[in-house]
Amino acid sequence: MTTLRLAWLFARRSASARSTIVLPVVAFAVVTALLLIVAGGAQAFFSWTDDEAGIYQMLAVVALSLLVVPLVALGGSAARLSARRRDDRLSSLRLLGATPRLVRTLTVIESTMLAVAGAVAGVVLALLAAPLIGLIPFRGRPLGFSALLGPGWMALTVLGVALLAAISAVIGLRGVVLSPLGIRTRQQAPRIHWLRAVLTVAVIGVVVLLVSALQVVALSATVLLLVLAVAFGGSIAVLNLIGPWVLKRMAASQVRRARNARRLLAARSILESPKAAWRQVSGVAMTSFMAVFAGVGVALMESAGGGEGDPLLADIRTGVIITVAASFLMVACSAGVNQAAAVLDRRDLYVSLDRIGMPVSEMNAARSRAVLSPLRITTVGSAATAAVVLLPLTGASLLLQPLTLVVVAACLAGGVLLVWASLLATRPVLDRVLAEPSPSL
Repeated sequence: MTTLRLAWLFARRSASARSTIVLPVVAFAVVTALLLIVAGGAQAFFSWTDDEAGIYQMLAVVALSLLVVPLVALGGSAARLSARRRDDRLSSLRLLGATPRLVRTLTVIESTMLAVAGAVAGVVLALLAAPLIGLIPFRGRPLGFSALLGPGWMALTVLGVALLAAISAVIGLRGVVLSPLGIRTRQQAPRIHWLRAVLTVAVIGVVVLLVSALQVVALSATVLLLVLAVAFGGSIAVLNLIGPWVLKRMAASQVRRARNARRLLAARSILESPKAAWRQVSGVAMTSFMAVFAGVGVALMESAGGGEGDPLLADIRTGVIITVAASFLMVACSAGVNQAAAVLDRRDLYVSLDRIGMPVSEMNAARSRAVLSPLRITTVGSAATAAVVLLPLTGASLLLQPLTLVVVAACLAGGVLLVWASLLATRPVLDRVLAEPSPSL
């Protein structure tokens, strides 16, 4: 068979296996739509040239650094959705004699096509949302179509999303190429090195030093924007680095202390793939990081009189609301899609548990614990990281203001509720898996 014929064969799934195609497409569509909307808003701000334009551009950079990195991370996760089923098929091909080049090519074709389909759908969503986005007021008038990116930028975004999917898929394919038998028989334990923690602490330390230096060193507006983007974006990026390591250590401790089946199953599910467990809660982790910035912004407006009569403070309030709303959309997409993919990836496990007599309610309880238990650690840790980064700029008094704490708590509660709702919404997926235990791949 040629590579293209194999790719077409893999694309012809049964009705019960179509979720492995739909889930990544939905994720890529949301990622692309949010990227275009956020970048379009920043474009509108950078088109201004008056005296106040610099302040708006600095705020736009902060919002971009808080949203773009998590969106890119979500795009990378989308490329790995339902990865086990794809890895099973590709590792079987390797055992039958397929070359590493053929396996890589099949992976790139499948992931890229799904990403392009999702990205095109995301462009359509962004275009449909453009009239509503244009109604958002800044500086006393609606943004209008200045917040709509041109066709060239849209095409570049689609290309970037496709490239991200291809790179993520190839990186995730390394184990299949090197040890196909280990993948096929589930004998490869995930390796997450402790150096992740060391690197994270080092990066956060550098970020704190950079932010502290902003108060004593005179910088041009361009350099200031660059420093803020690197500092805040880098802080969010390292959360994705240390998150799986923290979850692995936590799950290893829970396995030793498990006193019933649901606790043991939940901890083992995390240990099986800490990276997959992190993907299910990473959206809320990013939201908790942004919540601290939102809380500080609201507290600043309150101390300045709530923004009444001041267009700049009113616009900051609008920007905070938009940023938080975008982060919640990201959480809803990440939680729902990743949890549905987790059920499909563990199909064999759930079918086996059902056959030995474990009630579905107990499986759902274990699944909930495998998500909600890491959620408590990641939300608190992410908020604490954001507080450390902001401390040199705001001081402890602003961070500890009651209004700041209320906003942070409200955002965290909203994120946790979204994850809990997605757990409930994906229960039918588990029921369908148990009803069709042997799907055609």
